Amino acid sequence: MNGANHFWFSRALWLTLLLGGMVVSCASSPQSFSSDSVSQAPAAAPEISSLDASADSPTTEVVSTDVPRSLPQLVKTAELVLRVESVNDSIEATRGIIQQQQGDLLGLQDSTPTDDRTHHIASLQIRVPQARLESALQVLKGLGTVQQQSITAEDVSNQLVDYQARLRNLRKTEETLLQIMERSGEITDVLKVAQELSNVRNLIEQTSAQFNDLQNRVAYSTINLSLEQTTATPPSQKAPENQLQETWNGATRSFGKFTVDLLQLGIWLLVYSPYWLVLGSIGYFAYTRLKSCQPRSSTSAPDPEPPAS
Repeated sequence: MNGANHFWFSRALWLTLLLGGMVVSCASSPQSFSSDSVSQAPAAAPEISSLDASADSPTTEVVSTDVPRSLPQLVKTAELVLRVESVNDSIEATRGIIQQQQGDLLGLQDSTPTDDRTHHIASLQIRVPQARLESALQVLKGLGTVQQQSITAEDVSNQLVDYQARLRNLRKTEETLLQIMERSGEITDVLKVAQELSNVRNLIEQTSAQFNDLQNRVAYSTINLSLEQTTATPPSQKAPENQLQETWNGATRSFGKFTVDLLQLGIWLLVYSPYWLVLGSIGYFAYTRLKSCQPRSSTSAPDPEPPAS
């Protein structure tokens, strides 16, 4: 009995000591951690103070973190309406300006007036390098009075990037098809790959043409120039000899045309002459037949009465 009690007592004692050690160890761990933290805190303090000092210093260097942006690819179109003294002189001056600005004349429409009430109007389409667009507009404004002006811009950066990506993918596809063609042994497989390769190359050509056209539109800006004369220009009076010559030419043309028309009419009548003969014979026969069928008139004048004796 005493042995059993001693066993349980000793066992309870060991359990108590074990639990006590665990509690002591758990309590000492945070203390050691906190002491370590406190011991490290003074070491970090100089760093913080040094940062504050550097922030207060006027020689602080700021590092820029802005990401460089690519310039937008713009297609610019300008509209310019001018009222000028002479449209013809302005057109010649515009040609010189185009050469100075290293541009090109894409189109010209010159509406010459036909009467005294119509103003002389001309429209020109000009292409100049985009870098010279503003200078070209300033020079063109000097030709007359500005009635209307506008500039529009279209950003095609995304389209250019899309075309470049398409071209890269198509060229990779082309290389892959060429490798497959080299490894293919059967004729049917080679023909299929060749057909697909032809389609891919057609797409490459189309995409490349669209890409180059868009690049040219970005590199060169378009100016639509309209010129209107301030006063209506009366039509020039023709010389008398020119008028007589035109009258003679018109009369000879009319005489020749009338002669040709008569000859053509004679040819038509000659070609259809058999039909005219048949129709004429039928008509003559019908007329004579109808005339013979009519009864002759039997009435005659009465005899005169004998005179009375």
